[in-house]
Amino acid sequence: MLFEKMRQKPFFILGPCVMENQELLYTVAEKVAEIGQKYNIPVVFKSSFDKANRTSIHSYRGPGIEKGLEMLLKVKERFGLPILTDIHESYQAAIVGEVVDILQIPAFLCRQTDLLVAAAKTGKIVNIKKAQFLSGQDMFYPAQKVIEAGNDQVILTERGNMYGYNNLVVDFRNIHDLKTFGHPVCMDCTHSVQRPGAAGGKTGGDRTFVPMMALAAKAFGADGYFMETHPDPDNALSDGPNMIKLHDLENVIVPLLG
Repeated sequence: MLFEKMRQKPFFILGPCVMENQELLYTVAEKVAEIGQKYNIPVVFKSSFDKANRTSIHSYRGPGIEKGLEMLLKVKERFGLPILTDIHESYQAAIVGEVVDILQIPAFLCRQTDLLVAAAKTGKIVNIKKAQFLSGQDMFYPAQKVIEAGNDQVILTERGNMYGYNNLVVDFRNIHDLKTFGHPVCMDCTHSVQRPGAAGGKTGGDRTFVPMMALAAKAFGADGYFMETHPDPDNALSDGPNMIKLHDLENVIVPLLG
């Protein structure tokens, strides 16, 4: 049902980068649910229980899988939102699949066969982020691993490519290439404005460009939009420079609906 809805209308994957505390999740989820109901669009709540690829070993990673799933389940029960979170190891798929509606494969791990197959076997939707080192055309093969494992509910997400040092560039032709495979294609509007490792042991970036990334993706035919958001991103524990301020979220989404 959810996957079909995401095929029929623009969909939005929204939430804070990492789970900081339960109240943060409730605050953001309330706004996400409100937007979904107001505009009658599919919205999915996203947050990570573990940021396993932080720049520094000293960076905050999250509450871990057990506590994180408890927090996500409370959001799901309170607001009735479908839930997405990412996994990094194959054993996590079955555990996380008991709670979430969409399993996300991080960009750096999108070629990991065991991870893709384990995610597929949960029967849940699998969102595969395109690696920073792959072209859109290369993503046929990660998607095919999920399909041949018995699951055709695949979303492919564009999030930019490495370009020079500490920077990303988005080649929007990738969206066209990804769409040729027949899966819904999502634009990660916030991670695509990152400057990886460019903030002294942390990832920098510039949220100013997020609305433009989204509109450009719309012009190229994106089916959905991934945006991380936070009430106070300048003081967030992960990826603050790239997250949309929660009070600006609706204004960023509305132009994508017409």
